[in-house]
Amino acid sequence: MASPSSLLDAAAAEGNVFLGQGPELEQQRREVLAGLRAEPKSIHCKYLYDERGSQIFDRICELEEYYPTRTELAIMEEHGAAMAEHLGPRVLLVEFGAGSTVKVRHLLDHLEDPVAFAPVDISHDHLVKAASRLAVEYPTLEVLPVSADYTEDFELPQHEEGRTVVYFPGSTVGNFSPTERHDLLDRIATIAGPGGGLLIGVDLRKSRAVLEAAYDDAEGVTAEFNYNLLRRFNRELDADFDRDAFDYEALWNPDDGRVEMYLVSRRAQTVTIDEERIELAAGERILTEHSYKFRVEDFAADAALSGFRLVEVWTDPSQLFSVQYYALDDPTRPGSP
Repeated sequence: MASPSSLLDAAAAEGNVFLGQGPELEQQRREVLAGLRAEPKSIHCKYLYDERGSQIFDRICELEEYYPTRTELAIMEEHGAAMAEHLGPRVLLVEFGAGSTVKVRHLLDHLEDPVAFAPVDISHDHLVKAASRLAVEYPTLEVLPVSADYTEDFELPQHEEGRTVVYFPGSTVGNFSPTERHDLLDRIATIAGPGGGLLIGVDLRKSRAVLEAAYDDAEGVTAEFNYNLLRRFNRELDADFDRDAFDYEALWNPDDGRVEMYLVSRRAQTVTIDEERIELAAGERILTEHSYKFRVEDFAADAALSGFRLVEVWTDPSQLFSVQYYALDDPTRPGSP
């Protein structure tokens, strides 16, 4: 029997699978340097997800403190059939930030004759492995993995005609600023097209204690997730970050309604990236990620600006997390060209 990877290689050779390489190193270098030159300093959270970062995030999802994954999984297990009914037959399901493709199985198990499944992820190697496993587990399903940055325009592989629904699980939409979130929802509306839909995980507001523990666990796995970012830049961008020269912290910002994650310089230091020097003061923070938390009505109002109409919300008994389904009746947005 052929290995999963060789099955995908063969499909790629036939033009049925698109596997790009995500952001080019030069683009990565430009974006990282721009963020570190800014005041305050920041790094886009997408760079947390190289192959090792994706593996560490999988560990985060198993932590006791990290409620989003197990809560969303429970919602998917209980309501997956109802969600699939909303998606309808002959659907092309496009998953943003597919990762290990664990949650989507609760949809795939119930979908009626899906056209194909297109997992999209920035971590090329992680995506290939996950898509390979999925292709074996669902032998009648056409799996079309796309290695791309979904915050930028990308093309879907060639596929049969069908209604398109974008699936965006997790709390990742909270990583986007309000302006970025609007741009992302516009991009999703363009991909889904008239009559399409969006099934999305949306984290809800809750106590500071629960939120800060979720993003700064006792085992230090989330801290390691952030330190891996420094190792990645040393390896890929010819940088000289000293992992031991930084602390990690996560804070709830009630004014902006978001958790903020930082790498904090323990001392005054100079970091070099591709011969460019970046000065850091003692105690200076580098924002690596922020995660907005929402009220259902607020997120629905945001989505409406991109033409989405809220159809259904599923949540857990403690109202920690929600999965929301939106229909795209008219993709024309106010102010759109």
